[in-house]
Amino acid sequence: MRVKLHLNLNNVRLRNKMLVLYIFSVFLPIVLTNVIFYNVTTVNVKNQRMKDFSRAVDQINNEFRSEVEDAVTISSVFYTDYNLNQILETDYQEPAEYIEAYDTYFRRILNSYTPVYTSIQNIKIYVENPTMLHSGGIGFLSDEIKQTDWYRLLQEKHNTYPIFIRTQQEDLYLKSEENVSRNTFSIIREMNYYESKKQWKKFLKIDLKTSTIEQIFRNQNLQGSIYLVNDKGEIEFTTDPAVDWRKDSIRYDSLEFPSDAIAFQAEYNYVSYMDNWRIIASISEEEVLKEVRQSREFVFVLACLNIFIPTLIILWITRSLNVRLVEILKHMKKVKNQHFDTIKQEEYSDEIGQLTSEFNRMTVQVKSLIDDVYIADIQTKSLELERRKAQLNALQSQINPHFLFNALETIRMRSLIKDETETAKIIQNMAKIFRNSLTWGKDRVMVSEEVEFIVCFLEIQKYRFEDRMEYHIHIDPSAKQCMMPKMMFLPFVENASIHGIEPLRNGGKIEVRVEREEDELIFSIRDNGIGMDEEKVKQFYGYLESEEEIGERIGVQNVIYRLKLIYGGRFQLLIESMPGEGTFIRVRVPVE
Repeated sequence: MRVKLHLNLNNVRLRNKMLVLYIFSVFLPIVLTNVIFYNVTTVNVKNQRMKDFSRAVDQINNEFRSEVEDAVTISSVFYTDYNLNQILETDYQEPAEYIEAYDTYFRRILNSYTPVYTSIQNIKIYVENPTMLHSGGIGFLSDEIKQTDWYRLLQEKHNTYPIFIRTQQEDLYLKSEENVSRNTFSIIREMNYYESKKQWKKFLKIDLKTSTIEQIFRNQNLQGSIYLVNDKGEIEFTTDPAVDWRKDSIRYDSLEFPSDAIAFQAEYNYVSYMDNWRIIASISEEEVLKEVRQSREFVFVLACLNIFIPTLIILWITRSLNVRLVEILKHMKKVKNQHFDTIKQEEYSDEIGQLTSEFNRMTVQVKSLIDDVYIADIQTKSLELERRKAQLNALQSQINPHFLFNALETIRMRSLIKDETETAKIIQNMAKIFRNSLTWGKDRVMVSEEVEFIVCFLEIQKYRFEDRMEYHIHIDPSAKQCMMPKMMFLPFVENASIHGIEPLRNGGKIEVRVEREEDELIFSIRDNGIGMDEEKVKQFYGYLESEEEIGERIGVQNVIYRLKLIYGGRFQLLIESMPGEGTFIRVRVPVE
């Protein structure tokens, strides 16, 4: 499958390759990145807004509960006040006696709470004692009062705890309840803490300011409707303008909400006077995602810029490559027909520019040779020379893609797995090898250059294997300046790394040595990898005797074939290997 894909890519024109590269490396990643970014941002903003709304509901819940608890605290003070109880239980012979008691104590405690607790609208005590004057915070427990909702509820509960209920204003008790709006919340409590002989019934009623409650519920952080629901599921207060909470008793579950409405709820538990009461906020999803909707256009514009700018750059670079390569190809076809025209264009310093310069130089030299030497002699010698050069270049073209593919695959896999700072160094090593592979006219390199390429390759492999691979290179100083065929020993190093060390679970070690003995260069490599069996070793030695064409073979067989073309029988190859014991390879070639 890999070979098929490789051949298919080789048959695709450069312009189409760049188009595929653009689609899969620029366009699709940018589109996917922006889509994912928008979706992730939407989810994050929604979650944050949900938390903000939930905190706002909790804030309303706590503030409202605090106001109610203030009223309950005041009721407890009145409930346990012995002197107040005595005033309410006393039979007054004359109104003056009551007025004196009222002015002496009751008026003072009654007026001491209202200014401090700004949420308190009114404090009133309803009594049956007929000797008291019913004014200034004292009211008569009349039949009309006994018909009110709060009085009947107190009679049903029969406990000493206060109750919290929605009531109407004091001046509206005498009117028909059908025409009266219940627009006040009150704390009601029977004052039966102290026993007395007469046991006059006494009830404390503390009204809360509706304006304070509305201020609490109209939270600026909630752009929706808020409902205060009692233990029966009825709405006691709401900011929804469509619900008349003052007159109607509407159940919360009878309301219809939009399909995208989101409900936030806070409950009052473990509070006897508000047990199972709830505060519910209903907010549309559009309100939750309003900030994301506002930034949608910005994300779209940013995505367009991210696509447009790289597209222009890639088109610019692609045109620079394609136009010059097509020009070189056109002149090469002319050379094929013995038209030795040079490429007339400005010299550039990139690889294609260097290739153009080398092509012009080669064209001029070939034309000069043709003009200076007899045609017959040129035909005889150049055929053999070109055949060998074509074979060598073909062999190198087989080695380089194979090696570059493995190296690039290594970088790609590691980059996907882990973001490392070593990537820059690996790319630099790859650039060296790639630049060397493009230098077609240079068949010989110094030993030091070949070792440099080997180091680059081993650094890439060490980046791939991390601590699983170690290597050591020793080069004889006297051998550094010697010339040798390019990439003669690199495939052996690659073979030791890929086929020897990679299968090992714990990795291994590679040792490379380059020495000079008189007129011979000795290249040796030793690894402690999985080794080879005897049949595999015989197969490598068989390449020394084989005379078949190399075809598309790569790797060690390629190197052996090149050595045979260059040195004939003047080189030696030694391979020692056993399964599980590693491999040792030594190559001897004449010094050039």
